[in-house]
Formats: sequence, C-alpha cells, structure tokens
Amino acid sequence: MPEGFLPPGFEAKICPPAALKERCQSLPRPLVFTNGVFDILHRGHVTYLSRARDEGAALVLALNSDGSVKCLGKGDDRPINMLEDRVAVVAALACVDLVTWFEEETPLETIRLVLPDVLVKGGDWPVEQIVGNQLVWDRGGKVLAIPFEHERSTTALLKKIRL
Repeated sequence: MPEGFLPPGFEAKICPPAALKERCQSLPRPLVFTNGVFDILHRGHVTYLSRARDEGAALVLALNSDGSVKCLGKGDDRPINMLEDRVAVVAALACVDLVTWFEEETPLETIRLVLPDVLVKGGDWPVEQIVGNQLVWDRGGKVLAIPFEHERSTTALLKKIRL
C-alpha cells in the first residue's frame, strides 16, 4: 500500500471463509447468496449481481478459488485473474455487501455457513439444480434463476480476444 494511504474501503467487504459465519450474522436480512467465477468482469456480471442484490437487504458473493475454477473445465489457462484480484474487483461493486471464496467443487458448505434467505444463480440454472436449493427451501427461503439480460460471457470474450 502506498505510504500515507489507508486501504481502500471496499477491502472491508472481503471476508475469509473462516470468518464468514460471524460476519453474516451482522448483515441485514433477507440475505441473498450467489456464487461464481467472475473472472473477467463484464456487463452481464454486474447486471446479474445488481438484480441479485435487489432480492434482499444484503448480498454475499462467494467466488470459486483458483483451484476450484480448474475443476470446472473452463480451460487450462483459467482463471485469467487470480482469486485475490477477482475478490477485490467484485468487492468494489456497490451491490456486493460481502465477498468470500470456496475451495470445494461446489459452494454447499459455504451456503451452510451463510444460511441465506434467498439463493440466486444465473438463468442457465434450473432452480431444481442449484446447489443448496433444498437447504434454503427447508428454511422457508426462495431460490431464483435470474434471466440473462445481456448475452456476455468471459469464455466468449476470450474467444474474441484470441481471434
């Protein structure tokens, strides 16, 4: 950090997994949870995150760790941006209240810690297939698939760049 400067305010939104349960207890309800890679941030991402935040009083975003991204089969060179950079970029968004990450293949254990009132994924996910859906339904919460408004993807951007 440059001398004479305080850390940027958004860094207070970054929460290591070990502190997640405690930090979530102080967030206003209804609490919304979503997750993903968010490798190269684009309009589709920010629109989706804004729509997700509109579903409650606070939004918790969990990012796939770099190792977790490798398990998703997105390519040997993914993620393009390492976790510490992806976390910082999404933490700077006004619609995101807290950012964490997970090492596992799915965010199920993270969802168990957060205990969200609303679980959200993108429109390409049928609600019956969203990881953690039953946990949220059993607590009286709702599970939503938010339709895509802008056809954008990091994969498509990378393809365009590589042409």
